[in-house]
Amino acid sequence: MSLKQFGIFLLCQLVSPGVECAHNRTIYTTARAPAPIGPYNQAVQVDHMLYVSGQIGLNPETMEMPEGVEEQAFQALLNIGEILKVADSDFNKVIKATVFLVDIQDFSAVNEIYKQFFLEDYPARAAVQVVALPRPGAMVEIELVAVSGELNTSYNES
Repeated sequence: MSLKQFGIFLLCQLVSPGVECAHNRTIYTTARAPAPIGPYNQAVQVDHMLYVSGQIGLNPETMEMPEGVEEQAFQALLNIGEILKVADSDFNKVIKATVFLVDIQDFSAVNEIYKQFFLEDYPARAAVQVVALPRPGAMVEIELVAVSGELNTSYNES
């Protein structure tokens, strides 16, 4: 959300508390991640929340997929990183991640790759096994929700 958009939103809330104000949607696309293979966008932002579509391990330059699950997870996370960049976000601003695995036995291997990208302030996460993914040979897909712009993190442990 730009400073102007935030100002308009804040003014709307101050002038008309409790009244529904219009939300802002931005659609993000980058050539540094694979183009969607269906009727969806790489990422959609509503106000400050960013929704990144599931990414598989396709190399955006060759549109080829590596063979191993670790290599696919690494490429999928590289693709996600490029999408986060264009939306003024990064892995430290991810709130929720979902990992889809064709074989849940790959959980540990994918987790080792995942730890290379998520270094602190870990997001909430789910990892589930699926029967198949949309592209033949795909073994892992990762989608996430992040914040665009500034994010302050605090810890409340009890």
